[in-house]
Amino acid sequence: MVNLITIDGSGHKVARPVTNREEYFEKRNTPENTECFRQTRGGNQKMKGRQVQFNYNDQLPDGVLRGCCHPASTFAHDIDCGDAEACREIARRLIDMKDETGLLELSESANYGLHGVFRRELGKTILENQVRIATLTQTEMDTSTHDLQRVMFTGPATDDVLLYLDDAIFDEPMTVEESAEEMKRLKEREAQGLEDVPPGAKKANKHYRPKEVKSEGSEKLKVKSEKLEVKSEEVKSEKLDDAEAVDKRVRFIVEGVMKEKGLERSDFLDEGGRHTSVKVLLSGATQLLTKEEVNGALRELMPDHWQDDNIRQLVSDFYKNYTKPSQRLTRYQEQLFVGSRRIGNEKEEGESEEQTDGERIPEMPKRLPKLIALLTSRTPDIYKPAVAHAVFPPLATHLCDVRFTYTDQVEHEATLMNCLMAGTGTGKGCIDKPIERIMADIKRRDKENEDREKEWKKDCQRRADNKDKLARPEGLVIQIIDSDMTKPALVTRLEEAEGHFVYVKLNELDLFEQLKGQTGKQHFQLMCLAFDPGAEYGQTRIGTQSVTARPRCRFNWNACTTILKGRRFFRRVLTDGPISRINFCTIPEEEIGCEQPVYGRYDLEFDEQLKPYIDNLVTARGLIDCPQAFKLAKKMLAECAEFARLSQSNTYWNLSHRACVIAWLKACVLYVANGQKWERAIEDFVRWSLQYDLWCKMQFFGEDIERAESDEDSRIGKRGPQNLLELLPDEFTLDDAKRVRLQQGLDNEGHLPIKMIRTWMNRGYVIQNTEYSFKKTHQRLKG
Repeated sequence: MVNLITIDGSGHKVARPVTNREEYFEKRNTPENTECFRQTRGGNQKMKGRQVQFNYNDQLPDGVLRGCCHPASTFAHDIDCGDAEACREIARRLIDMKDETGLLELSESANYGLHGVFRRELGKTILENQVRIATLTQTEMDTSTHDLQRVMFTGPATDDVLLYLDDAIFDEPMTVEESAEEMKRLKEREAQGLEDVPPGAKKANKHYRPKEVKSEGSEKLKVKSEKLEVKSEEVKSEKLDDAEAVDKRVRFIVEGVMKEKGLERSDFLDEGGRHTSVKVLLSGATQLLTKEEVNGALRELMPDHWQDDNIRQLVSDFYKNYTKPSQRLTRYQEQLFVGSRRIGNEKEEGESEEQTDGERIPEMPKRLPKLIALLTSRTPDIYKPAVAHAVFPPLATHLCDVRFTYTDQVEHEATLMNCLMAGTGTGKGCIDKPIERIMADIKRRDKENEDREKEWKKDCQRRADNKDKLARPEGLVIQIIDSDMTKPALVTRLEEAEGHFVYVKLNELDLFEQLKGQTGKQHFQLMCLAFDPGAEYGQTRIGTQSVTARPRCRFNWNACTTILKGRRFFRRVLTDGPISRINFCTIPEEEIGCEQPVYGRYDLEFDEQLKPYIDNLVTARGLIDCPQAFKLAKKMLAECAEFARLSQSNTYWNLSHRACVIAWLKACVLYVANGQKWERAIEDFVRWSLQYDLWCKMQFFGEDIERAESDEDSRIGKRGPQNLLELLPDEFTLDDAKRVRLQQGLDNEGHLPIKMIRTWMNRGYVIQNTEYSFKKTHQRLKG
């Protein structure tokens, strides 16, 4: 099975199957991939991570690499050779033995190793199968490639690189259900210690070379061990570099924990403090690293003692007794986690140093859906992300009586609201022309109906007696509204829209305040009602001339503002819902003195290319089923849930719910505009759009929302001093205690937090697990 691995806008690895030789060659033979392979082979190891990536170990039915759990019937195998001569010799041997080994594909790596793909013996783990291949062929193997999520950085599919390919590689005989059962069997096999591999093949050793064994055809399999050992020594320094690249994320976390805890590398070498130093490291690292990763770090920190019985037992006990996946991360651990993800992306994707900054906005995919590519085609690159978000409200405004079913089985219409927040003079007008072209047909139709309405009003003014006045004309659908209209006028527009959306574009966000009404928050209520399925907006009046109606609130809009004004505008409703219902975008600041961005021409050709998409939106009706968008929504929800669990950020978690709905609605709009045909590029674009939206919300409002929620929590039910111990979980850290003290208005100067905990320990309320983690006893401090 072959899965192409790409990166979405948030830096997550996503996958899709490659089902034939032609597509496989196409992905491998791009000029970019060929050049990356050439430079890597020439010694530029940074280019290695920019090669195209494939996964052969898992079926990846959900299209997400992280957390994969559906083993494929194939597996990848990394064979260490040493140089070009040894590489060719081993390759010939493998191809000769293809039937015995189940070889499906064999390629040279950029560092003169071999990447093989083989049929896996079912019921046995990937590592067991890799040892089988290494033993059969008497070759040295890399022990770090047996994880299901492992990717292979692959060169071009030229004759000198791709040495063998069997089309059976593109087939997967196991169903997803059968694969899930296989996963259970393999897990049980490992848990019971039944995995049949020699100790030397464990991942901690990085390389494994089996001793020569005799089997059928042993004369054919025999290899000069002395020659291979020499080759191994020659490449040892090169493989050390590879190990450093692989462990970069782990090192980042370990160094961060050591910095926070005040540990030095020498502490792990000191006989008297070695054990305690490991304990302190574990107290901060086990929530972020696996047991295997921690052992790898300890091997570097204390190479002569990491396998001591007392150290191994300490690590094992810590993970068994004191590590809970559901435990909340400290703020510092959250920062380490986010930073490590950026480090991991740089290592695996070969991104530049500047791209590893945790504050960097998600990068727009290069391949875009055809409609978005068209709408951004006349836009300078710096403005493309903003335009790509801003075009959705006007596009969705063309839909009438069109519904889509979300993952919770609730039907939604395409209510989309966009706010562009960027600095002064950054070019917020970039969205004007695309929106103008999208809305051109609606504006023409509105003009006709506005003229009819004016004539009717004139006629009414000419008739003195109300009894003689003409009834309001039928079919006055006017979708584009003014920001300064009264509530009755807006209700009338919504009532007469006949299932269409009304729309407004505001050059300044604070123009919304003209709609705020007597309550002062009417404009915010309107935003919330517009997003919620089936919500009504209107008024009831007694007067015969007053507007009395409660139509469905179908309201899309675009607005622009500076970042400062935007934060001020929403400051009183941070936790009331408007922010989560709006799609935000921005424009990055450019350097002083940069060149002026130049736009393309929005001409007749542009309009002609746009027209078929608009026509598809206008003619669509009823409940539309888009299974690809439905499946994508589930993926996005799962990814957001995973990140929320790891970061323990309530703000991100709460914002992600509606952000996923917004992103899903964009996918549905693109699907309809494309004649109800799905494009592969839609998924990458929409996932990027989701992460971009959440990045903007967290960047502009995250801290303000957290502060507002904290203030609300502190006001609810507060009646004097609080029992701080009761505010902590049953197992807590020193950082948890500091956090609770701050929440209750207490300072953490000096040693006050640890003194507080020692008092509890002396009273028998708390026992100490490790140097910085504690556990409540059955006794409790009384309030």
